[in-house]
Amino acid sequence: MDSIKNIGIISQARTTSTRLPRKVLMKLDGITILEHHLNRLKWSNLPVFVATTINKSDNEIVSLCEKLSVPYHRGSEDDVLSRFYECAVKYNLDVIVRVTSDCPLIDGNLIREGVDKYLATGFETYVSNCIERTYPRGFDFEVFSFKALEKAFKNANEKFEREHVTPFIRNSDKNENISIINLLRAKNAGQFRITLDEEDDFKLIKMLIENYHLADKKAEEIITFLETHPEVANINAHVEQKKV
Repeated sequence: MDSIKNIGIISQARTTSTRLPRKVLMKLDGITILEHHLNRLKWSNLPVFVATTINKSDNEIVSLCEKLSVPYHRGSEDDVLSRFYECAVKYNLDVIVRVTSDCPLIDGNLIREGVDKYLATGFETYVSNCIERTYPRGFDFEVFSFKALEKAFKNANEKFEREHVTPFIRNSDKNENISIINLLRAKNAGQFRITLDEEDDFKLIKMLIENYHLADKKAEEIITFLETHPEVANINAHVEQKKV
């Protein structure tokens, strides 16, 4: 463990989402979805980097990162695995936390728990809270070593492996040394959805942030709110997650 020097969160962000274009630049309470996301990642006390694309359409994301003094990397839109790898190389990361920027209420405290679990178990480990889903979509994170990322970058050849970054890493047939650890919540809350893909997702998140002022509340407080306000939780219950 002494050889670990740099642990960082890499969040992928782009404006060309097919279902809800420019979603990370939509505003709630006067700031963008991306800013809400980055603000809450700071709770982890880990450095945060944004991996965006070389497309001109993502110049606005770069401008926002520069305004907020958030380090960024621009790479391929479709080969997200290469974008993450290049970002990790650029910033000399030994351990990477992967998140996606369409999660404005992500909890940096949960991420810190995941990183601490990773550090207690070793390099050949993949730690996540979404393999077996007991947390709402929108709190997802994955922790893995640069070594595992580099192996995936050099060997993954399926389109979905390049697009979704971690399928190769957590595939024990291709990455035989990896140990998979899933962080479980005591009571299953996997039915809730606090990620942004469609208009009804935005309606729910807007209500949580602007009507109920939950932007600075921890994951457990948000989950408790959804459990006690089914009329809010049901707003986007019908939305199907895009398949990996």
